[in-house]
Amino acid sequence: MTATPNAWPDDVVVLDRGWLSSTNIICLGEAPAVIDTSYVKDESDTVAKVRQALGDTPLADIAHTHLHSDHCGGTHALQQQWPQAVTWVPAASFESARHWDQDQLTFRATGQRCRRFRADRAMQPGTTLRLGQRDWQVHTAPGHDALAVFLFDAQDRILIAGDALWERGIGVIFPEIDGSDTFDTFGQTLDAMEALDANWIVPGHGGAIGREGGAMEQAFAQARQRLAYFKQNPASHTLHAAKVLIKYQLMDVERMRRDALLQWATDMLEFQRLHALSKTALTPQAWASEIVAALVARNALREVGELVCDA
Repeated sequence: MTATPNAWPDDVVVLDRGWLSSTNIICLGEAPAVIDTSYVKDESDTVAKVRQALGDTPLADIAHTHLHSDHCGGTHALQQQWPQAVTWVPAASFESARHWDQDQLTFRATGQRCRRFRADRAMQPGTTLRLGQRDWQVHTAPGHDALAVFLFDAQDRILIAGDALWERGIGVIFPEIDGSDTFDTFGQTLDAMEALDANWIVPGHGGAIGREGGAMEQAFAQARQRLAYFKQNPASHTLHAAKVLIKYQLMDVERMRRDALLQWATDMLEFQRLHALSKTALTPQAWASEIVAALVARNALREVGELVCDA
């Protein structure tokens, strides 16, 4: 049975931050919460937006769908402003976060930044977590990140997907880079989300997706289409991942000399893994140079003395 769509509730605020940062979800009430906190570069803006939404009510909880840097980079700053707030992380990442193991947390491998934050409690799949004035079911969401979760509110059938679903396409499937065969696992996560028959899905990047005009059906269809393409063409996924990492670095630093960017890429562990997966005859630096040239050729990067990424 298909759920009957409801109007978007006043107690859940969705802040579409754009790239580099994840969408922030603010759950209002007597004990308000923030789900996903964006990238460290935008932490001051994150604090300001949360403060504006909360008014004089102190933040009670901070939760995360997963611990990629663009989803937890504002957590340190939020803890500084509201030190009493309880910080929740997916159970599978809890020990890595508690001990700040930057290898397990992938910050070092991807060359991305995140300020250390305090991990207080683990979000256990199969349990319900009270955030704001709603009870959110915690579900595993392996695929983009093997350790991720998604959250589901059965009251108004709102699903907070993290990077398990976008409005268009899917994110990099990072476990594949490490040698795990997870294309099918990602498909199972899509199946699990679709089976919940949500009225609304909040993706990791972008605004809420409703049923109107078939937007939700289209999002699932495009995700499955992209996933099927990557499964049939794993080399395309490898190349896509390398492009994403390079573009993300440029969005972070804003501009970089070409030689410095190539050196950054070849020094990065995740890029080295991608180079090995590609089975190219090119050296890592030559492969990086080829990728950068292709990005410039299709205007994904601009070169004005230095390389710049506008989006």
